[in-house]
Amino acid sequence: MKAAFGFCGFYVAKADTRLFNKASQVALVRFDDKTVMTMANDFRGDPKEFAIVIPVPTFLEREQIHVGDKALLDHLDAYSAPRLVEYFDEDPCRPRRGMLDALQSAAAPAAKPAREKSLGVTVEARYTIGEYDILILSARESQGLETWLVQNGYRIPPGASAVLGSYIKQGMRFFVARVNLEEQARLGFQYLRPLQVAYESPKFMLPIRLGTVNADGPQELFVYALTRKGRVETTNYRTVRLPSGMDLPLYVRSKFPDFYRSMFAQQVRREDMRSVFLEYAWDTSWCDPCAADPLSRDELRQLGVFWLDEGARSQEVFLTRLHVRYDATHFPEDLSFQETADRQNFQARYVLRHPWTETKNCPAGQQYRSELARRREAEAQTLASLTGWSVDEVRRGMGIVAPEDRTWWQRLWSGD
Repeated sequence: MKAAFGFCGFYVAKADTRLFNKASQVALVRFDDKTVMTMANDFRGDPKEFAIVIPVPTFLEREQIHVGDKALLDHLDAYSAPRLVEYFDEDPCRPRRGMLDALQSAAAPAAKPAREKSLGVTVEARYTIGEYDILILSARESQGLETWLVQNGYRIPPGASAVLGSYIKQGMRFFVARVNLEEQARLGFQYLRPLQVAYESPKFMLPIRLGTVNADGPQELFVYALTRKGRVETTNYRTVRLPSGMDLPLYVRSKFPDFYRSMFAQQVRREDMRSVFLEYAWDTSWCDPCAADPLSRDELRQLGVFWLDEGARSQEVFLTRLHVRYDATHFPEDLSFQETADRQNFQARYVLRHPWTETKNCPAGQQYRSELARRREAEAQTLASLTGWSVDEVRRGMGIVAPEDRTWWQRLWSGD
């Protein structure tokens, strides 16, 4: 019953990953040294042109690779997306403070082998899994690996050699996947499903540098970390909480996507594009307010939450959503993570407050009306500060006429 009260607000909109171009999604399930990674991207071209090269910290056997369900990431996205909620002011002449206080209290809680050898590249395994042909490669030096990839039909952009070399020095392997068109046709999928890998390594990290080599601008990355103890943060970059809980003008309801894109861009500028942003941190057994239903136990297991098989409760799964806009200049290192013991709830959440419109001549009602104008101006200033929009344009969007724009007879009896 307590969870149903929520913040006394109504969920009205969300800012999901579809608001951003060139956006990739990764789910990371992590406990002890065990990791399950689910990878999806927004590739929209011909499937025969699709190929990925991903550094991985260890050799992967066939049983460690799986083709997942895109609906799982879509559900994670919808469940954890920044959201807009709205409240309705109560009658100032008939306040219900007792009930409201109770509600707020409830809410608190194929090159030939000889040629491969000469280039220093070893194909350690070949698999066909679902619609993907997968290779596990190791290499002695980056130039040989780059040459091998080019000779085998992979388009490697200039500058990749230096990045590949750094991974080789770390002893990492390379997970290489391309679409098997015959298998895709046989299976009947019209889109590329996400790939999943499960492995053990002390490294809790996500390689992003290869993706910056041929990028034509900053890229968006959404990381959904599912852990047992608490919130996940980056250790080699600042993790910053997005501004949250602000009251915004009512007209934002019809342009929430524009607001969120502008607000996020403004925060990126303020951090000089050198920080990772926290958008959501919450126990997966509930949400408040809910942009989507919590993930089921079966969905969590499909994402790789293996400790549920050990009899753990669903409450022992904590979700952290991180959003990063990155390029090679501002993010020269891969993302390194750590799990914390912090289980404090957080969500990027923005509020619309509908005023009470009936007029009554009680002292509280008169005070309420006098405060309403100041509240609207505060909302305008907040929106302008968050987004970088002109406060005058915000006021016009709210229908507020500045005193200097009023006629002399409008100012005569207004008290301005």
